[in-house]
Amino acid sequence: MKARFDFYSASPDTMKAVFATQKVIDATGLEHRLVELVKLRASQINGCLFCMSMHAADARNRGIPNEVLDTLPGWHEAPWFSQRERAALAWTDHLTRLSDAGHDDEALYRALADQFTEKECTDLTYVIGVINMLNRFGVGFRRAPD
Repeated sequence: MKARFDFYSASPDTMKAVFATQKVIDATGLEHRLVELVKLRASQINGCLFCMSMHAADARNRGIPNEVLDTLPGWHEAPWFSQRERAALAWTDHLTRLSDAGHDDEALYRALADQFTEKECTDLTYVIGVINMLNRFGVGFRRAPD
């Protein structure tokens, strides 16, 4: 896959703003493992090869075991995801697949609200929105892993 162009150099101010979002994510207080799992899961759903490669490496560097990363697409069945992680991953799947989402997401939201405060729900949704935006750059412009 050949990249269409280098969007970093094409619009450096835009990309500076995009990457400044990581500072906001870091300041949320959400667990690093949870954030990395959410980023990787959304990237898997969106088929962003660059982001999948980067976030899997970031997760490994943060000590997340390979068995967890290898089975992330099957998080519903894998025993090593906490209830909190399951709620976050379900919310990630839901918000990443908006066109597939049903209109009644109340049970899904209740499971999320049982595990997260309103601030954390807001922060988690921000993380999901940011990674989905970044996936659009990676997929749209065919960014390959370094």
